[in-house]
Amino acid sequence: MVERTEFNRVIYEKDGQVATIIFNYPEKMNCMDFPGDGGICDNFYTSALDMAANDDEIKVVLIKGAGKAFCAGHDLTRVGFIYGMAPGQKAGQQTRLKVDNHWFNMAFRKLLLFPKITIAVVHGNAIGEGMMITELCDLAVASEDAVFSHREQRLAFGGQVPPHCVLTYGLKRALDIWITGRPVYAKEAYEIGLLNKLVSRDELDEVSRAYADEICKLGRDVIAIGKTARIQTYSQLGMIAGIDIMGMTHTLGTNVHWQEDEYNFFKERAKKTAKDGFHGLHEQFKE
Repeated sequence: MVERTEFNRVIYEKDGQVATIIFNYPEKMNCMDFPGDGGICDNFYTSALDMAANDDEIKVVLIKGAGKAFCAGHDLTRVGFIYGMAPGQKAGQQTRLKVDNHWFNMAFRKLLLFPKITIAVVHGNAIGEGMMITELCDLAVASEDAVFSHREQRLAFGGQVPPHCVLTYGLKRALDIWITGRPVYAKEAYEIGLLNKLVSRDELDEVSRAYADEICKLGRDVIAIGKTARIQTYSQLGMIAGIDIMGMTHTLGTNVHWQEDEYNFFKERAKKTAKDGFHGLHEQFKE
């Protein structure tokens, strides 16, 4: 019998030894918000993941998205306002660093070091944090309609590629993906090592659950020992340090100054809409 708990924009299901966490904001393609908003960010990284971590019966966690996308990045109307300031105000570095370091620790560091085996189950768009979640999960399965992108790097971050992506793709390809923000379609994602399995959309749920069930044949202590050992490897390879520094680089990115001949999303958003502002940013690039 499936046990189901519903949070705001996140659903948690327990079925035997497998937990499934579902992003449940389909009307906005499961766009991500920020810590303290009480939506996907808080309820995924804290409420749902903590339920799985604290349940000794759970061995594997599947992470999915409801509707037509896995996670299409961040809410464009909220970008730039995560420090609590009103439009026109500017937060100091102390506030920015406090917020960003908390965010990256409670989110990305937590997912990388999560004590159970995590499997991203991806369909449709996996943009920005959607792609990051896929990269940080232990394993990933995707359908042929999946599209990945670090498009957010075009906004202010310029390709701050972390070590785990260099290790996954190789330096040159990782830089290409992160600097350009170009789309990475499912076939390429599989070929470069982001995905463990690539299946049709109709097969996605069945294959990912079978994958989880196969892994559940491992003992609980075996999984715990394996993850503990991998954490030491991640430390030796600089992966944990790479995550730890991302809060600081995000703070730097939110302090970018644009020249007169450069596209300023925030200025265009204020004059138009968030959607028009972001479209204008990406229209500069050939897709």
